[in-house]
Amino acid sequence: MIAKIGRSGNLYGALAYNQLKVENENGQILFANKMIETASGHYSVAQLAQSFAPYLIANRNTEKHTLHISLNPDPNDKVNDDKFREMAEQYMREMGYGEQPFVVFKHTDIDRNHIHIVSVCVDEQGKKISDKFEKMRSMNVCRELERQHGLIPATDKERNQTDKVFRPVDYRTGDVKSQIASVVRHLPNYYQYQTLGEYNALLSLFNITAEKIEGELQGKMQQGLLYIPLNEKGERAGHPFKASLFGKSAGLPALELHFAKCKTALKDSPTKQTLKSAVTIALKTTGDEQAFKKQLSEQGINVVVRQNDTGRIYGITFIDHNSKSV
Repeated sequence: MIAKIGRSGNLYGALAYNQLKVENENGQILFANKMIETASGHYSVAQLAQSFAPYLIANRNTEKHTLHISLNPDPNDKVNDDKFREMAEQYMREMGYGEQPFVVFKHTDIDRNHIHIVSVCVDEQGKKISDKFEKMRSMNVCRELERQHGLIPATDKERNQTDKVFRPVDYRTGDVKSQIASVVRHLPNYYQYQTLGEYNALLSLFNITAEKIEGELQGKMQQGLLYIPLNEKGERAGHPFKASLFGKSAGLPALELHFAKCKTALKDSPTKQTLKSAVTIALKTTGDEQAFKKQLSEQGINVVVRQNDTGRIYGITFIDHNSKSV
């Protein structure tokens, strides 16, 4: 089992993201610890937030007070709701958050069932709960939960793959070709995107753009793809590289197959509705572009805004790192 721990200053966003899954019938609340109960057993985001209000009011100076944790068993593990509740309670207790209010959501919108836990890391006096050696402690708790509940152990390779961070290309450090390769060779294995525009929106997060080229070779029209490094402003910052340098998966034919496959996969996926709801809430609760981007970013959603030379917005692409879709 693999645990991911996220921290932010946006409790409402973390609760809203998970509650939207419940409302769209792609999730359920499994367990609530030290939370104010409702007569019906159903909750709104505002009702959930009430239980955390005293802790945030008492908060002294912790900026990232909200915990958003996911526990992810192996896809082949069969974990029932009771076992998920037990594991969540034990994980929070072992990590030092057992006396905190927290709510456990089960997500069912992808083949691999998993749980998300939302809590706060400041106690009733507003003091931050220690996160020393958090990653090591979390890994040790996961190994113990695997042993106790007979789960398939996560190998070092799986943990590294899950924690894999695609690094943005830095044209100043040299070896740009190798940096681009480490991104473009792996993206199709992780993310779903349906067009070259969506692919470029995703690539822009890593300071790369892909450009389609056409030309005549031996009397036949040929199409190809160039990958170009960018600087922090999104401007070209080096010479282009042919897609063929990075293997077949980075070329145009493979990408077009990937586009078609993703189009089919996303057609009936609940991902779009969940994302739409998150965007709607962000639009209603923020007042400018920066705050809008920040709120969605804290929920694992990047916003790529396209503007013309006069600054007018003509398009926006949303990249949801939770469902790995664009």
